[in-house]
Amino acid sequence: MITISGQTYTLEDPAVIAALVAGAVILLVLVLLIMAVRAAGRSARMAAPLSQQIQALGGFVQQLGASQERLQGGLQTVSDTQANAQTQMIQSMEARLASVQQQMQDRLADNAAKSARAMAEMQERMTQTLHGSSKQTTTSLTQLQERLASIDKAQDNITKLSGDVLSLQDILSNKQTRGSFGEIQLHDIVSKALPADAYSMQATLSNGKRPDCLIHLPNPPGPIVIDSKFPLEAYEALRRADTEYELKEAARAMRVAVKAHIDAISGKYILDGETADGALMFLPSEAVYAELHANFGELTRYGFEKRVWIVSPTTCMATLNTMRAILKDARMREQAGAIRKELGLLHGDVERLVTRVGNLDRHFGQARKDVDEIMISSEKTAKRAGRLHNFDFEELAEDKVSSTVVPLTKPEG
Repeated sequence: MITISGQTYTLEDPAVIAALVAGAVILLVLVLLIMAVRAAGRSARMAAPLSQQIQALGGFVQQLGASQERLQGGLQTVSDTQANAQTQMIQSMEARLASVQQQMQDRLADNAAKSARAMAEMQERMTQTLHGSSKQTTTSLTQLQERLASIDKAQDNITKLSGDVLSLQDILSNKQTRGSFGEIQLHDIVSKALPADAYSMQATLSNGKRPDCLIHLPNPPGPIVIDSKFPLEAYEALRRADTEYELKEAARAMRVAVKAHIDAISGKYILDGETADGALMFLPSEAVYAELHANFGELTRYGFEKRVWIVSPTTCMATLNTMRAILKDARMREQAGAIRKELGLLHGDVERLVTRVGNLDRHFGQARKDVDEIMISSEKTAKRAGRLHNFDFEELAEDKVSSTVVPLTKPEG
């Protein structure tokens, strides 16, 4: 049941049913109208983009037409440009071909001129070469003549040298001149190895004999004699020996000659109390010396027994250098007293120098002290001058000097 404005209606009432039906129909119509309006709105909203797309499509069609027109214009422009470019290219090619032809002609002309100049220069060089060759030939002939003259001169020198060699052989073949040759060679070696006051040539001994050289060595060993001997005949016979008999005879002569020289030196030049207890036999030939030591060792030992030592130019120089060391040591010992005296004087000089250096150091110390005191006084003076320059009564009061300052007071009146 439904109560409206005080009246009660039942649902079974036809009027109520009719009213309900009418209300339902009206509601349905309203719903349909609303739905139709909504559908129309949606249709309108959906149609708006479509119309816009149609309008845009129309614009695209117009743009496409305009683009086609522009494309036709561009194609026409490209065609015209290509035609102009082809024309310009043909003209440029023709100009380049003409330039290349001109350059080729110029180069050919230059090459022809260069070839002509090169030919002329070559002809001139060939002329100069031929002229120079003739000069060189003349110079070579002149030099050849000079060399032939030099060869002739050398040949003369060789001839002269051959004569000198023959003269040397003549000198060596004579015993007296051979002895002089050995003495000269010995003097040359001794003069190079020892000072002039260390030896005497041809000195006379107490027995009246005069050795080739006397070395003034201190005692011991004392003065030692060097005498030159040259057994050349025996050596040459030994070298010329062809048979066994000649070889034995030459060896025997060699032994006899060398022993005679050793005995002569031992008997004449070894004097007790006057010379050293030995002497030197100088062989002025290295070949003879080598032969003695190689094949005649008994002669060397015989010389040792006789206190005669055999030396060659090389070993004599070594022996003399040893003697020089002995002389130097002896002279140093002789001068040892003088050296000791000089060392004493030097020691006194050093002591005096040390004392004087100490005195000088004290003087320098006093001078440094005086300078330091002067610096301190100058610093104090500078400080006081600075305070006077920046004069202030308060500073003076702080420095306790106010008692010396007259105070400024206002006069009574």
